[in-house]
Amino acid sequence: MKKLLQTILEPMLEHPESLTLSVEETPSKVVYHIDAHESDIGRIIGRRGRMIKAVRTIMSSSNNDHKKRVFVDVD
Repeated sequence: MKKLLQTILEPMLEHPESLTLSVEETPSKVVYHIDAHESDIGRIIGRRGRMIKAVRTIMSSSNNDHKKRVFVDVD
């Protein structure tokens, strides 16, 4: 799933080399933390949050373990 998130995000960034993804997993949830270059944060969030909402929807839909909720946070 981390590779999927990276594949989605890298093409939209001006500085893809600065993209850092970390995963925090508990028995009930999985949290993906996105850290990117300051100028790329706006691209990840998108106008009115549309882009990050779409990314969260894709990540939730592709969740293989249906017992865990998936969250995507932008740091």
